[in-house]
Amino acid sequence: MTQNEYNEKINILISWAIAYYVEDNPQASDEEYDKLSRECLAYEQENPSLSHPNSPNKRVGGFVLEGFEKAAHLSRMWSQEDVFNTVELEDWIKRAQKVNTNLEFYCEPKFDGASLNLIYENGVLKQAITRGDGSIGEDVTNNVKTIHSIPLQIKEQSLIEIRGEIVIKKADFEKINEERAKNGEQLFANPRNAAAGSLRQLDPTVTAKRKLFFNVWGIGQHSLDFTKHSEMMEYVYSLGFVHPPMTTKTTTVEGIEELYHKIIASRNSITMMLDGMVIKINDIETQEELGYTVKFPRWSCAYKFPAVEKTTTIKDIIQQVGRTGVITPVAVVEPTLIDGSTVERASLHNYDEIARLDLRINDQVIIIKSGDIIPKITKVFVERRDGTQEKITRPTLCPKCRSELLDEGTLIKCQNLDCPAIIVNSIIYFASKNCMNIDGLGNKIVETLVREKKIYDILDLYSLKYEDLENLEGFKEKKINNLLNAIEKTKANSLHRVINALGIEHIGEVASKQICLEFGLDVVNIDFDSLVALDGIGEQMANSFVEFMRVNEELVSKLIATINPTVEEKIEVSENAFKGKTVVITGTMSVSRGEVKKQLEALGAKVSSSVSKKTDYVIYGEDAGSKYDKAIELNVKTINEEEMNNMI
Repeated sequence: MTQNEYNEKINILISWAIAYYVEDNPQASDEEYDKLSRECLAYEQENPSLSHPNSPNKRVGGFVLEGFEKAAHLSRMWSQEDVFNTVELEDWIKRAQKVNTNLEFYCEPKFDGASLNLIYENGVLKQAITRGDGSIGEDVTNNVKTIHSIPLQIKEQSLIEIRGEIVIKKADFEKINEERAKNGEQLFANPRNAAAGSLRQLDPTVTAKRKLFFNVWGIGQHSLDFTKHSEMMEYVYSLGFVHPPMTTKTTTVEGIEELYHKIIASRNSITMMLDGMVIKINDIETQEELGYTVKFPRWSCAYKFPAVEKTTTIKDIIQQVGRTGVITPVAVVEPTLIDGSTVERASLHNYDEIARLDLRINDQVIIIKSGDIIPKITKVFVERRDGTQEKITRPTLCPKCRSELLDEGTLIKCQNLDCPAIIVNSIIYFASKNCMNIDGLGNKIVETLVREKKIYDILDLYSLKYEDLENLEGFKEKKINNLLNAIEKTKANSLHRVINALGIEHIGEVASKQICLEFGLDVVNIDFDSLVALDGIGEQMANSFVEFMRVNEELVSKLIATINPTVEEKIEVSENAFKGKTVVITGTMSVSRGEVKKQLEALGAKVSSSVSKKTDYVIYGEDAGSKYDKAIELNVKTINEEEMNNMI
């Protein structure tokens, strides 16, 4: 076969693969496809340097992994703020209009799957990383190379992160479950679980057999030069990614609602699961001005579909004991299929809600499920009672340790510090990968150590000795040494990881980093006012943090003294033209405004999104708009990019 013949045949093979795997519209029989694939493969094996970068033969799966390596995203993958009705949507828009009253929105369907980040460099797929905690995920590059809707090579040569959702079509999901049933394997609960499970196979050949699909919804780090989000996404789709259905631009709530209801009406006919619609502000400069909260971009939200309602029967009420000892009642219901998954339990939050609903065992109820929200009981059919219903009494003893419960009305709590539920759960969380990452300290080992009274709280982990473990079942010399070394290794962790690992309500990794950077080792003694003064820390978060430290001051102080974590210090910036100045950036520059912002903040400047009399400088590039005009109006000093660089 000549090179020209190979080029002709491989292009046909690529088109057949796209038709089969992506468009679900086969253009050749399996026999024809396999024959052409083998012909191309023979040439590629003889001439590896001349093989097409997007050859389907490169997607058959590689070597089997022992586990997935952790990998860091180049820029954070944020969550989405959820809105559930028109009022919440209008509230979100009003917040955005404080920055810009003339908003245009880019709307697209929200696919229900597993988020994935693709990193391309010099036009080649370099790495594929699951979302993880938004900063660090798992490297699934080998598996992703088997997915035909993800190009292995693109024309864009700059470093770029392309983000989207790995999904599986409903029909393919059914086929997978049929096969698993025949093999006696546990069925996937829904297409989202099937997509996530297929993506995280240690054997890439398993992933290759499942028709996973990649839907792009955004980009992370990049150096593209666009002013509109919609234009940037059209360019991304042109790189070889599938354009999602039913995208639109609009400037009104009515326009958003029209598409929202159109998507709902078409929901069942779309081949993949949807759970809502994503709304983004189209102007990229406005996106940058709005910025981010601790969790979400302020310029984007997810308009979730209405809750799906079903009728079912209450079979039992069980009590769950949380890490802090709070008792939460959970309703066990007759298994009910809702929106692609079988629901067997529903949240009741507390016993006051049970009383409000007048809920009883054997009652028929309405249960709803909306997006990722835990199923919830909204109505009890009192009129359907037939005399078999049983009243639900408030618990007086802890279901785990049988000690007397403290009942304060809404809050029912176990205060026994030796309660296995409190000890075990808090230690498991503390040792988990996203917290202290104590390798080898899994759930069962924690349960064993607590049951055998080797540890009573997280602090006891650091007092464990070889002789404490050597007589325990399953603990051999290597396992003991590995565990003790893993615990010792955590003493090199940073302070914010220690704080995050405590499991403080409403305080995650981002907030922990911010608090520790600001206050260092004085985190135990921070007062409420100091916390709420931090950008992004609200009253609820501050209250939660302060109350936790008040109750656990001694334990946290001893823990910090024992671990002696590293403390990041705020770098004192030397004197320069921008230190302590308030600046606003507008217009297009030779580098992205994000890079300019980082550079100025490193010099001690405060970069604001709006111009006021307190603004010291407005730094402008090409096509500077209303901010430049306002600076002139307020007599604020304006400087261009060259002048800024000279001052630096």
